[in-house]
Amino acid sequence: MNNFFNKLIMYHEIHKLSRNGWSKSSIASFLVINRRTVSNYLQMDEEEYIKYLDKQKTRKKELQDYEAFVKIKLEKYPDTSSAQMHDWLKEHYEYFPNVSEKTVFNFVQWIRQEHNIPKIKKHRDYFIVEELPYGKQAQVDFGEYNMRDGKGNRVKIYFFTMVLSRSRYKFVYYSRTPFTTELAIIAHLLAFEYFGGIPEEIVYDQDRVFIHDENSGDLILTGKFRDFCQHMGFNIHFCRKADPESKGKVENVVKYIKQNFLYNRPFVDIETLNSDGTKWLSRTGNGKPHSFTKQKPYDVWIEEKPHLNPVRAYNIAPESNLYNIRKNNTILYKGNYYTVPLGTYNGKDTMANVKVVNNEVLVHDETMNLICKHELCHEKGKVISNTDHKRDKSSKIKNLLLETAMMFPDYDLACDYLEKIRQKKSRYARDQFILIKNAIEPEVPENIKEALKYCAENNIYSATDFIAVLKKSTENGEKSEQGFKKPEKIHSALTKNIAELIPNTSKIIDYEQIMKN
Repeated sequence: MNNFFNKLIMYHEIHKLSRNGWSKSSIASFLVINRRTVSNYLQMDEEEYIKYLDKQKTRKKELQDYEAFVKIKLEKYPDTSSAQMHDWLKEHYEYFPNVSEKTVFNFVQWIRQEHNIPKIKKHRDYFIVEELPYGKQAQVDFGEYNMRDGKGNRVKIYFFTMVLSRSRYKFVYYSRTPFTTELAIIAHLLAFEYFGGIPEEIVYDQDRVFIHDENSGDLILTGKFRDFCQHMGFNIHFCRKADPESKGKVENVVKYIKQNFLYNRPFVDIETLNSDGTKWLSRTGNGKPHSFTKQKPYDVWIEEKPHLNPVRAYNIAPESNLYNIRKNNTILYKGNYYTVPLGTYNGKDTMANVKVVNNEVLVHDETMNLICKHELCHEKGKVISNTDHKRDKSSKIKNLLLETAMMFPDYDLACDYLEKIRQKKSRYARDQFILIKNAIEPEVPENIKEALKYCAENNIYSATDFIAVLKKSTENGEKSEQGFKKPEKIHSALTKNIAELIPNTSKIIDYEQIMKN
C-alpha cells in the first residue's frame, strides 16, 4: 500500500514540476527517474494513472515464481547485490530464464519494497589516531595520471610517492613506464636520500610490485624486495586490500599531487617532470602548512630527520634481459604480450633478448640477431602484435631450400648443407639461399660439386663464404688446358699471343691454404 501512495506522490510531483515550466529532462534528472517515465506520466490524467497502477499490481512479473527464494535470501543477507542474486538464481534453478541483468535488478528492488528489506550498507567506526613518534613510520603508494603533450596527445605517466607520517614530508618520483620491483627499489633509494634517512616502518598496499603470492593470509614478498628490506633494515606493514584508511596520509598525497601539481600541466619529458616535481615539493608540497597539523612539513621534518636511521649503500642487480618465448609466439614483457614471427618458438627453452631503445621494444635471438621490434606500450594487459607475424613463412623457406638444392649435382649433400645454413642464420635464410642460387646458376656442375664438398667438410655455413669458395674453384678449374678453346678471330699478333696464353692451374687446396692463412 505504501508503494502505491509513493508512486502516486511521484506522479503529482512530476505534473507540478511540469506546470512550473520544468523540462522533461530536468524533471527526470531531479527525481532520478527515466525521461520516458516522465513523458508517460505527463500523458496520463490521474484516473488513467490509478488504473495503470492497479493493472501493475495484478500483472504477474516475469520472475514472480522466484519471489520466495529471493525474499528468503534478502532477509538472511540484506546486503546482497542484484548481480550476486542473479548468479544464485542461475545456480539453484537449472532452467532459469535468460533475462537481462536489468530485469533481475528491477525484480530484486521490487521485492525489497514489497517486503521492506532495505539494502544495509556496512558501516565502519573511526577514531582519531594519535600522532606517531618521530622517525617511526612512512607510507608508500603509487599513482597514474594522463597528461597532454604540446600537440595535445595523451601521455600516461606513473608515479611513486612516500610520506613521513609524523612530519608529512613528501617525496615523489615520476616514470613513463609502470613500476617494476627494480624501479620501485630505485624510487625508495631516492626517497631515503631526499629524507636523509630511513624510518623504522613503511606501510604499503598489497601491490603486485612487492607481493609475489598470498598463502592463507601470509604475504610472500618478491625476492628482490625482500632482500632490499632486510638490507636496509626497515619493517614493512601491508594494509588490507581495499582499505585506504590504513594509509590515509599517503592517499591524500596522491590526490594532492594529481589536483595541485599535475592538473593542466603539459608534458615535456620525464626528466623535466621530475625536476619540476622536486621544485613543487619545496615550494608547495612541503613548503605550505599542512591542513591538519597547521605546520609546514619542512619545518617538522627538520625535527624528525635526526630520528631517521642512516641509509645503507645498496647495489641493484641488473635485470635480466632474457625472456622466454611462449608457445603462442609471444613474449611477456612488463605486463604486455609482444608477438614474434610465427615459428620462432622452438621448444620450452626458446629464449629472446629484449631491450628498450628510443621507446621501441627490440627483440633479438640469443646471438643478438634482430627478430622484430614493436613500439613500447605503457599500459598493461595488452597484446602488441605485427600482422606480418601471423604468416607462417617456414613452408616458403623450405620450398626455397629444396629448389636451391635441386640445382646442385649432389642433392642430398646440398639439402643437408642448406639446412645447416637455415639453422645458423634462421632470420636470413631466405637471403642466404637466394645468394647461393644466383651464384651457382651459371656455373658448371664440377665446380659447384667441388665447392659444396669443401664447404661441408670445413663447416663453412655462409652464403658469402660459399660464393668465395665457388669463385676460387671456378678460377682453378674453368680455364684448364683440356677445356680451353682458342678464339676464332685474332686481329693482331699481340692479341693472338695473349689469347694463346694458358694460365697456371691450381687445385682447391690453394683456396684452403688461403682460408687457413
